Amino acid sequence: MRPYVQAIDTLTPCPCGNNDGYARCCGLLHEGAAAATAEQLMRSRYSAYVLKREDYLLASWHHSTRPAHLKLGAQQPAPTWLGLTVKRHESDGDHAVVEFVARLRLGGGKAQRMHEVSRFVREDGRWFYVDGEFPEKSGE
Repeated sequence: MRPYVQAIDTLTPCPCGNNDGYARCCGLLHEGAAAATAEQLMRSRYSAYVLKREDYLLASWHHSTRPAHLKLGAQQPAPTWLGLTVKRHESDGDHAVVEFVARLRLGGGKAQRMHEVSRFVREDGRWFYVDGEFPEKSGE
């Protein structure tokens, strides 16, 4: 890669909110690096939704619960992702839970919040998303 192109890439904000920029954050994982923690994987998956990286989302989804496809390009109205807040990350060996709130807007509608508690598992040194629950709204 040419040096000036790499410099521009490091200035591109990371969708997950990391100030280091996309190339030094989720971009590394999207290109094959292993996430060090379940939270890092969850953040990279959020960025993959923003960037419509279905390939990465499926590859980072545990085989036991992974769908055949996501059809991100077919979603109508397409979501506009507005931001991410991680509420907690708990790890117990090769299992972890990450609770987060993602903000989005569908079409020209008003902003919404997606609150999820996600479960992750680590196999052969790599974290995978297993599934998630959506807690009922209760004074978020």
